[in-house]
Amino acid sequence: MSSNDIGDWYRSIPKITKWWFSGSVVIPIAAKLGLLNPMWLFLHYESLIYKFQFWRPLTAVLFYPTGFPYLINLYFLYSYSTRIETGIYDGKPAEYAFMWLFNWLALVIIGLVAEIYLLMDPMVLSVLYVWCQLNKDQIVQFWFGTQFKAIYLPWVLFAFNAIIGSGGLAQLLGIVVGHLYFFLMFKYPQDFGGARMLRVPAILYKWLPNRRGGMSGFGQAPASRRQDGNDNANGGGHVWGRGNALGD
Repeated sequence: MSSNDIGDWYRSIPKITKWWFSGSVVIPIAAKLGLLNPMWLFLHYESLIYKFQFWRPLTAVLFYPTGFPYLINLYFLYSYSTRIETGIYDGKPAEYAFMWLFNWLALVIIGLVAEIYLLMDPMVLSVLYVWCQLNKDQIVQFWFGTQFKAIYLPWVLFAFNAIIGSGGLAQLLGIVVGHLYFFLMFKYPQDFGGARMLRVPAILYKWLPNRRGGMSGFGQAPASRRQDGNDNANGGGHVWGRGNALGD
């Protein structure tokens, strides 16, 4: 891939995904090169509260030890964040930014209480979970050609990590937080007729104004997603034949 191709690809990434992806590349590489001290990047209650190291909640979701699981996380981050930002939140960056902030803050609170120091794994899976709920009948592929509906994908990743990974706790937390957002934003007001409990702050619309041509209205989960041959082959842009789990 030429430098122009890489530049074109990077410029094509939607705004919020680009910020998240870029931070998730720059911070770990800077730590790997010795430009940042990894001990200053993970979530730590005493350092945050008593030493006023207020950057830790953000770096905890961006930093991850480099290696194969990190690369898988990056791929999943790019793939599913791009899909959801160009899908239901197309043209509405403030609404996707709100979802990202909600999931992040929820994971920071859980991480501080449960002493979970790195949040990239659950953050990526929380976004993947929301996409899977919005595209639950879409067929995806896992290792060895295994096919199943997207709604089962987060649980497959959780089980995979529970068996051969680090116990699956990070994936389970991502599922819980992703479900919390999906329930409050979509399921409760639409299926149960309840009042909307999550609203995007006006300041986010000021910073990230909508653009014309978006695909979906705010808070409107599609009843079903169109499927075609390409969707069946690669799950809307990503071939699942590699079957990689979300990192250890």
